[in-house]
Amino acid sequence: MTDQETARRAVVRTADELFYARGVQAVGMDAVRTAAGVSLKRIYSLFASKDELIAAVLRHRTEIWDTGLAAASERAATPRARILVIFDFLDAWFREPSFRGCAFINMHGELGSTSEAVSRAVREQKDGFQKHVARLVADAGAPPELAPQLALLAEGAQTTAAIAGTPDAAAHARAAAETLLDAAGITD
Repeated sequence: MTDQETARRAVVRTADELFYARGVQAVGMDAVRTAAGVSLKRIYSLFASKDELIAAVLRHRTEIWDTGLAAASERAATPRARILVIFDFLDAWFREPSFRGCAFINMHGELGSTSEAVSRAVREQKDGFQKHVARLVADAGAPPELAPQLALLAEGAQTTAAIAGTPDAAAHARAAAETLLDAAGITD
């Protein structure tokens, strides 16, 4: 990895942590510079603008989400379990001390009406998740209309957990998902 790639990753990780903890608009580039230990001149040589850095953070978040879901799915033995593990993945995430809800939903709420790049990146991530759930549902032999229902349960759990400040939403969403799977005849 080149020095430029190393610096770029450090800035993205730092910006991600700051944006997630405080919100994008509350974090200036000076704060990113200080926390990352990279000069402002160097940051702007890596990212032409804050918007470009935000887009890189959203791509980074997508990679983290996709990797985490894939790893969780690999541990599941049956098609039904591969679907339900989504909610176990959420439960573990909701219990992390730094949990502040879905970064994509948060950024869309903060910038989506003013930034087409943010809206597009969030839509792409949400579409990718919907497609992931649709593949799991197809692998289980369940009707396709089950996929958006399950995805909505996961998305709603994220928002509810963030607002309520408790991980209970993951267990409630998992129980509802089990009911939907039972109704579709998807058993272990």
